[in-house]
Amino acid sequence: MLDFIIVNLDGILTVIASVIATAAAVAALTPTPKDDAVLSAIRKVVDTLALNVGNAQNKA
Repeated sequence: MLDFIIVNLDGILTVIASVIATAAAVAALTPTPKDDAVLSAIRKVVDTLALNVGNAQNKA
């Protein structure tokens, strides 16, 4: 499993960045708060995986 991640790290990071960019575009282009909640949930997961916790968190 670790070998797969190491070999395909560039592709994995590209997919993650694309998903976040697409979600951000949808949230910005639509006026409903429901999609903003989805983006917020995705961002929380990414922040946690990036160890952005405590004082390292992004401002709201």
